[in-house]
Amino acid sequence: MSKKRLAATVVVLAIMVILNLLIARYYHIPVENKKIELKLDVLSDQGNTFELFYQEEGDAEFHPEKAVQWEYQTPGQVQEITFQLPAAATYVRLDFGMKAAESTVSNVALKYSRYERTLQKDVLLDTIRENDIAGVTSGDDSADGKAANGFRVDAKAGDPYLVWDAASWELRSVVSGGSATLELVFKILMCVCIDLIFFVALAKAKELKSLPIELIHNRRLMFSLAKNDFKTKYAGSYLGIFWAFVQPIVTVLLYWFVFEKGLKAGGINTRVGITVPFVLWLVAGLVPWFFFQDVLNGATNALIEYNYLVKKVVFKISILPIIKMISALFVHGFFVVFMLILYTAMGYIPQPSWIQIIYYTICIFMLTLGISYATCAIVVFFRDLSQIINIVLQVGTWMTPIMWNIQSVELHPILAGILKANPMYYVVEGYRQALITNEWVWDNPGGTIYFWIVVAGCFGIGSYVFKKLRVHFADVL
Repeated sequence: MSKKRLAATVVVLAIMVILNLLIARYYHIPVENKKIELKLDVLSDQGNTFELFYQEEGDAEFHPEKAVQWEYQTPGQVQEITFQLPAAATYVRLDFGMKAAESTVSNVALKYSRYERTLQKDVLLDTIRENDIAGVTSGDDSADGKAANGFRVDAKAGDPYLVWDAASWELRSVVSGGSATLELVFKILMCVCIDLIFFVALAKAKELKSLPIELIHNRRLMFSLAKNDFKTKYAGSYLGIFWAFVQPIVTVLLYWFVFEKGLKAGGINTRVGITVPFVLWLVAGLVPWFFFQDVLNGATNALIEYNYLVKKVVFKISILPIIKMISALFVHGFFVVFMLILYTAMGYIPQPSWIQIIYYTICIFMLTLGISYATCAIVVFFRDLSQIINIVLQVGTWMTPIMWNIQSVELHPILAGILKANPMYYVVEGYRQALITNEWVWDNPGGTIYFWIVVAGCFGIGSYVFKKLRVHFADVL
């Protein structure tokens, strides 16, 4: 082994070790939007209507849509209540109806997945606000008289309630405890995947590096052909490139009307957890998805569309998928500008975090590049792949998700993890975080590491498939 190759191997292995350590140290399943099950037993001497509320950051008061109400109709008997609240809840409030009554609340526990933690009496007695409450004392947690964790409330007639600071309940630690096993599995899988990618890269270094070298050497030709592709795509129509912008705009307006007006009028709340005008939230998901969809479709069929160039011996056919990708980038640039103008027009002042749109666009470009090298090579031999990709993209629109808020839906942790494993979820959420919540890419180190592992894997597999099949392209086409 030459000294140069040995040095390169050492550097690659060092990077691999560093990435493994970063994954082990910094990858965590986000807990802010996870829903926790709050369980408690209620015993009262009066039939009454109880309510549980929660507040999140930004809420000025307790809202009815963030509450559960139940009728206590059997005085003297214990009734078990369950309630869903997010790990990001800031305050919790328990209402004791409107009648004067003596009630005992006990067996108060927080549960996420298979992890459950009981709240101790000192935490439950540490309320921050009371209303129409004559007294709160340590009580029994069951009807059999055994002392345990619980409290007794002497409520007056009117509007009696207690309020707790949710920080003292340590909700995030409950999610962390329930996610510990799942998080460990994800860490192991990510480390195994990244190690395999690096080992394959070392073993196939000569084959894999040939493709990037070809792209660098032919960069001027790529941009020239991409501009020509963009101009000629609509050359036969009266309105020309105008049609490149009409369909996406009509699609955005259609989705906005259906979800903002139609389903809202029908009583289906598709906007739970969305704190900005729905059209802004929607367009931040559709713009990157349109680019991904356009790029994948165009790049997949690039070799078939430019079959006359494939048959030329001296032409570097590896640049053809990128020609279609750069052509689609022109339209994407227009929609990014349109999106930013829309945000500004609706009162959202441009923020430094908006610059991250460039980074997330590069993410889409690199992800699609790896995928399309495999798909454009396979479709030459299996033309049905184009139709399969169209179906996958239709399903992907809903599974990413683009039109619905995954944080507002009760999903099993494993199912939620599967949906978030889609690499485009990272990009779509990145757009929304950059534009709406002004978060930065380093605020999500686990997601970023995972995304680039997927990209590296796609690029490695795509390059290998393309190189193996390219010798047969001219014969088939």
